[in-house]
Amino acid sequence: MELTLQGSLLDLADEMALGDLASGMHRTELAAGAWVDVRPGWLSAGDELFTTLVRCVPWHAERRKMYDSIVDVPRLTKFYGAGERLPHPMLDAARDALSAHYRGELGEPFVTAGLCLYRDGRDSVAWHGDRIGRSKDRDTIVAILSLGSERTLALRPRDGGHLAGARQRSLRFPLAHGDLVVMGGSCQRTWDHAIPKTTEPVGPRISVQFRVAGVR
Repeated sequence: MELTLQGSLLDLADEMALGDLASGMHRTELAAGAWVDVRPGWLSAGDELFTTLVRCVPWHAERRKMYDSIVDVPRLTKFYGAGERLPHPMLDAARDALSAHYRGELGEPFVTAGLCLYRDGRDSVAWHGDRIGRSKDRDTIVAILSLGSERTLALRPRDGGHLAGARQRSLRFPLAHGDLVVMGGSCQRTWDHAIPKTTEPVGPRISVQFRVAGVR
């Protein structure tokens, strides 16, 4: 697969590296015990990682039933379960760093990695929460490393905006090359998130979602 990433003019690092999670992280507290952490530029000089994942991951095009039709899922995917070898050692390093940083809140390590490839602005993911498995009725943490072109992660309350007796507005997080976003607490149960389609001329993007066992 040939998808071209235009290198960032702002990423001047010479070697690919992960930044310090204890600094540069900003937490947004949401209602009903949900929260979102954002760490801009957590991974520096990530062009080589992006290129390797595009070329080496066995991307899969899914099809799903919608009403009376079978439609293509507008993105490519690959899921690595617990114990499976990840396609680049930097993903192992990222998973281990996240497990160490969130050990106190999470109580267990991240063990799986779900990858999504958004080829252009027509690829997207609809409103949803990661509620398959234990996260249906228990708090969890889902960490997402964003690679490639900037796309917007949108969040909105599941109940139309009324959570814990307070009006909650929708949120939008622009995620650039190397940015990290982490959704925790009750976020998967009480909020939905999406990557909307865009008519803007955007290039390809890969998201890497780290989760604990038994959560999808």
